[in-house]
Amino acid sequence: MDTERNSYTTLVNEKSPIQILPYSLIVGQDQLKLALELAYIAPRLGGVLLSGQRGTAKSTAVRAFTQMMYGCLPVTLPINATEDRVVGGWRIDELMRSNPVEQKGLLEEANGSLLYIDEVNLLDDYIANIILDVTSTGMLVVQREGRSKQKQVFFTLVGTMNPEEGGLRPQLLDRFGLMVNVTAETNEAERTLILQTVLDFDEALSQLKAGQSSLYIDKALERDRERKAKLEKARHNFYSVKMPINIARNCVRLAVVFQAEGNRADYIIALAARAYAARKDAKEVTNDHVEAVAALALLHRRPEALQSNQMQWKDEDKQQVKKTLSSD
Repeated sequence: MDTERNSYTTLVNEKSPIQILPYSLIVGQDQLKLALELAYIAPRLGGVLLSGQRGTAKSTAVRAFTQMMYGCLPVTLPINATEDRVVGGWRIDELMRSNPVEQKGLLEEANGSLLYIDEVNLLDDYIANIILDVTSTGMLVVQREGRSKQKQVFFTLVGTMNPEEGGLRPQLLDRFGLMVNVTAETNEAERTLILQTVLDFDEALSQLKAGQSSLYIDKALERDRERKAKLEKARHNFYSVKMPINIARNCVRLAVVFQAEGNRADYIIALAARAYAARKDAKEVTNDHVEAVAALALLHRRPEALQSNQMQWKDEDKQQVKKTLSSD
């Protein structure tokens, strides 16, 4: 705990303080947090897309999650990033001297951590394709100035977008494993709790800036540490969770019922359900686990989503999932 507290103290004592709300203090947004956790447990899911208006805690949750799991902020890809900056290459000045010196790109910098793309819907399609290809294959290929290299890189990809500023092409939308439609909290009691949490955190930060200890942050960091250990255990046990054939069949049935194109949806539902089961310390995947992740895997793969970027998961969708799973 001392190490974690010291890292916070260092952050808040910088000339430009970085104020990171601990993950365990984030109120609500259960689906958002679930998607981030499942993507960590099962890296093959291929990333998470968070869609919602400004001020819905998308960026806050991503930064808090990364701080909890990796002890640092996420590697952030700017919208105007060039291919060289993304994939890396060699320093031109050194190549001119016949001295090849590698220059890491953002994808390599994110290796073993989390790559965060804010407003991914505004990112150049070509750059987005490169990133998604590396996410799915785990292989970074750099070809520059007559030289070539291949490196294995693994990171959790998280993109956020505001649907009011435009959507993603269907080909890109489908490449994100999971998607969450993030909405602002409307319940008065819940909003009050969110506000109180932020006010308490501000007060705790002021104590750290003054060189004092903060029991409030100490307790939050302890809960973060417990959550991290649980997620690491689930990731370790992921492939030991059994997938019965009838459950695999139900994953396929859901994809067919919701008219998801291709076979990717079948695989994503199965992966997510298995990750959810591992998160629950279960020995095998059940229909309950499949039901819990269905919206995350299918929200952006239905025809209406691909055609108009309309991302709503309605009560009738929930009932359709239950009906499909109960028909086994």
